[in-house]
Formats: sequence, structure tokens, C-alpha cells
Amino acid sequence: MAGSGLSPRQQKWFASVRAGLERDTGRTLEAWVEIARQCPETRPRARSRWLKENHGLGQNRAAQVLQAAFPTGASWDEPQALRAALWSDPASAHILRAVERLACALPEVVVGQRKGFTAFSRQFQFAAIRPLRGGKAVLGLAIDPVADLRLEPAGGEPWSERLKSKLVLAGASEADARLEALLAASWRLS
Repeated sequence: MAGSGLSPRQQKWFASVRAGLERDTGRTLEAWVEIARQCPETRPRARSRWLKENHGLGQNRAAQVLQAAFPTGASWDEPQALRAALWSDPASAHILRAVERLACALPEVVVGQRKGFTAFSRQFQFAAIRPLRGGKAVLGLAIDPVADLRLEPAGGEPWSERLKSKLVLAGASEADARLEALLAASWRLS
């Protein structure tokens, strides 16, 4: 995971999750993988819940164990494959590139590809974007929704809880000076 579009702080955090797994539980990742493969559940959330209820693993550790036990498609180590799969709609991909140009114009930005979204971080994640049906995209920002009338609360989105607002983008032309200012305000919080 480390080095795949993660800020240095995020890399350190993921390394600490893995190191803490053995230290705090007395079992290696490989031992946890064997336990996970005995899980009677087949869906990822149900498997995570099973590890928590039966073995006391928290969400982050369970996710790490399950990724190792049941790798699915492209992983964090293959960001280009994740990106291609997620951004297959040309219109949505055009929006991504326009937003990415604005975000990457800010200093020290790390672009990280996840399975369900593309993240923008400095020390912390300050924005994320994911495609929507119909050639649209939704952008999450670390700023409060009251910062702009176009923003709404980001509840229920798959990205970091640090992202408090979201904005649906219907086209790349919406990556304008107003959006650039919102990204910069969000970036300052990271």
C-alpha cells in the first residue's frame, strides 16, 4: 500500500496499522489471513463484521486482513488499473482531468487512486472525486457546506470523513475559478 498515491503521513499510518496488528494481537498478517479464509461470510462487509464480532479486529485492521486474504481485481499497488476501471466513462474522465489540473496546481499535492474514488491529499485528504452515471462526477471537499451555496453535506460518501461537503459536476467546464477557490480553501485545511 505504501507509496501508491499516499502522502508520507498516510504511508506512515498504513505501516503503523500493519505493525500494530502483530504487536497488539500477537498474530502476524499471515495468521490473520488464515483465520479470515475460514469466515463463513462471502460479502466484504459481512466478513469485516465477522472479524470484529468473533476476533475483535477494528475496521482498519479487518480491511487490511481481508485485502490480503481475498484480493479483488486491481489493488492500491496498481493505481493505473484502478483509475482505468473507475473512470471508464469519457465524459466523467474529462471532469476528473479538469479537477485534477486545478488540484495539482496547488503545492505538495499527492493524487491517490482508490477503488471507488480519486483522492487529493497534502498531509491529509482535502478532496476526492468519483464518477456518477450520465457522465457526471461528485467532488468531496474538506470545507464546510456553508462555504458556498452549491455545496451540500457529504454524508454517505465513501471517502474520508474529513470531507464535509460535496458538489456534483455536470461537465469539465465547471472546473472554473470558483471551483479552484474551493479546492484551495479545502487544501489549506490539509
